[in-house]
Amino acid sequence: MVFLFKDKSIGSVIFLVILCGLVHIHLFLHPVIGVINEDNGLVSFVLRHYSLNILYPRIAPYLYLLIILLQAIRLNWLLNELKMYNISGFTAGLAYILLTAIIPQWTSLSAALIGNSFVIWVFIFLIKLYGSPKPKETLFNTGLLVGFSFLCYHPTIILIPVALFALAVVRPFVLSEWFVLLLGILAPIYIFVSFLFLDDKMFLFFKTLPHFQLKMPINNTDVWLWVKVGAILAMLLIGLQYWSLQNTRMVIQIRKNWGVMIVMLLVMLPIPFVFKNCGLDSAILWIVPLSSFIGNAYLYPKKAWLPNIIFFVSIILVVHTNWVLCK
Repeated sequence: MVFLFKDKSIGSVIFLVILCGLVHIHLFLHPVIGVINEDNGLVSFVLRHYSLNILYPRIAPYLYLLIILLQAIRLNWLLNELKMYNISGFTAGLAYILLTAIIPQWTSLSAALIGNSFVIWVFIFLIKLYGSPKPKETLFNTGLLVGFSFLCYHPTIILIPVALFALAVVRPFVLSEWFVLLLGILAPIYIFVSFLFLDDKMFLFFKTLPHFQLKMPINNTDVWLWVKVGAILAMLLIGLQYWSLQNTRMVIQIRKNWGVMIVMLLVMLPIPFVFKNCGLDSAILWIVPLSSFIGNAYLYPKKAWLPNIIFFVSIILVVHTNWVLCK
């Protein structure tokens, strides 16, 4: 089955669309309403106050499918354009779609899902830094996007250290460029706070700040959830192994791009454990780097049995998730 997604063709995109509908069949049988906390940013506030009345049950399932399809295709296109894979295909998109259907908390429209669009967008800006004829303009735009994404969904604050790391490894040190990036990050927050001050609503400022609390987002009694998390970890380790084998053959700029991606993954891992009002649904931000690395496990093995095993294990987990959501 995986061979259907190893070609860079319109056929692979069609199969991706069909797969997306099949693995999320529960949306048509029993639409799921995710838990949305308005304290997580502007997007959370909008979804909490309008999604139940306007989006569910008819619009939200199709909007969810459209969002994850666009995110999967855009991420896959980006990785192909950057030559981060030696062979062009849609295996990263395949991994992205399957991952969204494995964990129940990732199968509904949420602020975290929309936050993934910002994660992909920021990554696009970061890789443009190398060889940019106007680096300060690119850095300022990157900072604006990071600051705006933080206002929209608080856990995306982790994009700040990712952006700083990317600047450190992609460009030589120029102090003015670091100030430009930080100025861009602060600009949307400054404008928002100014608006609150002029409107005499400064008490809302504290809602723009993330709240931290160490906690365990996974229920210890949910064996299937631990199995799914373990399976995703195993897929990641396999993907990392094949990535490391290919990494030595890549030019230095592509290695730096992968370095930014792996730092993004490491920085994102604590999100559901440290943000007070975020549960396992916030971990959907992991999917961008996860699918990028797992895509290696689908693409590079010379024999088809390993990618097919990973695919069918994912399908079994997806079937269980759909069964749980529909019962």
